Amino acid sequence: MENNEFSDLLLITAFSVMACDGDIDPKEVTLISDLEKKESLFNIQNLEVRLNELVEEINKDGHGFLRNYFKKLKQAELTHDQESKLVDVTIKMIEADEIVQYTELRFFKIIHSYLKISGDEIMKEFAHVSGIEDYVVQDIISEKYIEKLTTSYFDSQEIPEFSEISISLN
Repeated sequence: MENNEFSDLLLITAFSVMACDGDIDPKEVTLISDLEKKESLFNIQNLEVRLNELVEEINKDGHGFLRNYFKKLKQAELTHDQESKLVDVTIKMIEADEIVQYTELRFFKIIHSYLKISGDEIMKEFAHVSGIEDYVVQDIISEKYIEKLTTSYFDSQEIPEFSEISISLN
């Protein structure tokens, strides 16, 4: 996938993971801001404006927004390095607020189901992450299980209306 397309997918991934539990924690916003400042991961001029565009989109149709994200991810042709970076950002976002919820793990498993990177590769590469086995244990095996997991996520997770995001310039 082209770098600009990947940067946008990475930002939408970070945002989706941030919103998937129904709460946008300030620590998650700080992490996105820090990733852009330190690594220029998202390659974007005005991060706050783009994040607020995403807030507006998810507020219009939360489940539709996330389903569209999964569709984009499924269609993406990512290199191994891009998949690894996407997993890295996803795990960092889940861990940013220091509370790993089952909803977030389920969301990770759905993301992982659209990637080629194996659970063993994730466990090896991210061995430093406490509880990494929880991210990949009983990993998705069949299309039917993916459907069940996705349906379960959408049936049980309310997507509230989110407030505008403000990034501190410290």
